[in-house]
Amino acid sequence: MNAAEDMTIATEDRLRADLYNFLGLMLSGPPDQMLLDQCAHLTGDDSEMGQAIAGLARVAKASKPRSVESEFNALFIGLGRGELLPYASYYLTGFLNEKPLAALRSDMAARAMTRAPNVYEPEDNIASLMEMMAGMIVGRFGKPATLDDQKMFFNKHIAPWAGHFFSDLEAAKNSILYASLGAVGRAFMNIEREAFRMTAR
Repeated sequence: MNAAEDMTIATEDRLRADLYNFLGLMLSGPPDQMLLDQCAHLTGDDSEMGQAIAGLARVAKASKPRSVESEFNALFIGLGRGELLPYASYYLTGFLNEKPLAALRSDMAARAMTRAPNVYEPEDNIASLMEMMAGMIVGRFGKPATLDDQKMFFNKHIAPWAGHFFSDLEAAKNSILYASLGAVGRAFMNIEREAFRMTAR
C-alpha cells in the first residue's frame, strides 16, 4: 500500500483494523515473549472494551510463553482435537467443511483473497476471518472495502458465530490468557455489530 492510499483510511478504521489484526495474530498461534510484553503494556478506559483490554494486559504481564503455548494447544489442538473448534462451519452446522466454508470461499474469490501457501486449515477459522476483516478495511486486497461491503462480509461470515466463540473462549476450562482475549473479542464483536447496524444501507 502506498502512502497516498494510506492517507485515505480514517484513524478510527485503522484502529479497527489493528484490533482485528491483533485478534487474528493471537488466535493463529501462541504469542511469543515480545507479543506478551506488548499485551502487558495495553491500557483501557472504563468501557466494557477498555476493561477487557486492561484485564488482558494484567494476565499477559503474569504469563510466560511456555504456559501460554500449553494453553493454546489445549484449547485449539489437543490430542485429536482441542477444547474448542474455532470454525464458522462447526459453530453454524455442527460439522467442519460445510456450506459456510463454501460461501466464504466464494466471497474470498470475489475479493481476490487467497489462502497463504503455508496455511492448511480451513479458511473459516476465526483467526483467518479476523485477518480478512483487517485486510478489507485497509485495502490489503486492493482498494479499502466500502463500509457496505465490510458490513455484508461481517454480517454473513462473522456476526452469526464469532460472539458465541469468544464467549466460549472466555469460559473454556483451559483458558487463562485466552479467557481475557475472549472478553476483548466479545466486546469488539458487540461494538462492530452495533456500529454496522447503525449504518444505513
